[in-house]
Amino acid sequence: MFHLDLSQLTQQIKTWGSELGFQQVGIADIDLSTAEQQLHDWLALQYHGEMDYMQRHGLKRSRPALLEPGTLRVVSVRMDYLPQSHADMHACLEQPQQAYVSRYALGRDYHKLLRRRLAHLAKKIQQAVGDYAYRVFVDSAPVLEKPLAQQAGLGWIGKHTNIVQQHTGSWFFLGELYIALPLPVDTPSVNHCGRCQACIDICPTRAIVAPYQLDARLCISYLTIEYAGSIPVSLRPLLGNRIYGCDDCQLVCPWNRFAKLTQEADFLPRQGLEQTDLSALFGWTENEFLSRLEGSAIRRIGHERWLRNIAVALGNGANTPAVQTALQTRLNHSSTLVREHVQWALAHLTQ
Repeated sequence: MFHLDLSQLTQQIKTWGSELGFQQVGIADIDLSTAEQQLHDWLALQYHGEMDYMQRHGLKRSRPALLEPGTLRVVSVRMDYLPQSHADMHACLEQPQQAYVSRYALGRDYHKLLRRRLAHLAKKIQQAVGDYAYRVFVDSAPVLEKPLAQQAGLGWIGKHTNIVQQHTGSWFFLGELYIALPLPVDTPSVNHCGRCQACIDICPTRAIVAPYQLDARLCISYLTIEYAGSIPVSLRPLLGNRIYGCDDCQLVCPWNRFAKLTQEADFLPRQGLEQTDLSALFGWTENEFLSRLEGSAIRRIGHERWLRNIAVALGNGANTPAVQTALQTRLNHSSTLVREHVQWALAHLTQ
């Protein structure tokens, strides 16, 4: 074991992080009092919809030392995932017969990759300083990852509520390492949104109800991923061909002109999901859905929601014989939810 002072250790942690494939590593303190109040206000407005987990665990989400006793600092990391150009994404959105999948989900599930590398980083620290208390998080517990990332200097929370970095945009994943080491902290990021409200104006469902205020109940990502029920009829036409998530607010963000394509092979498209016909995806059996999407974040929504989402997208496209045939094959599906959305799609095509 070798010894480092805390400043040297911090620099070494950042070097190790870079070697492990993280594009940025920052250190945050654990005072999230401002973010805590913002979270309470957001929950009071019911903007979280049916994401009940956002209000569980009391204050553990906003007070890291309550979640993991002994925590003094948070190592926040970012990993870029942009798998293709903005032009290619726009082209897909403009082809109503193609499925649009949020670009973070085209490749392998990022949770395991980031968690594995963060655990490796934690072990390197342990080799340097000896045993210490730590815990790794990647969307796996009540953690306010965006405020922590901002405090760690990884970027600011934009008006669309995503983290934006001045030199790389917003196409990246976040992960956290809670540690019981009093490392020197980084300077928090400064907001550079200015007067821009491109993300607010582009949102198909007007889910960004005010700058820095997202009503998840209107958000396409929430509706197609988190929400298990019947998609509100008034919102269905606004989903277009988006069957899993939505990237519109990132596509128009001026800071994303600096975004670079990912160097991680695991984040590159699999199963041709970057340009696949909706009818073909709608024909997948449950076994095909599970096998083709093994190792994908998409798998978590299950086959029923997958069909629900695609039915809406088909109903928003062109009324072709192929689309009619695809929808007719699911009219007698065992799921009431699927049947309802198929019937809507067939009716909507003839309006």
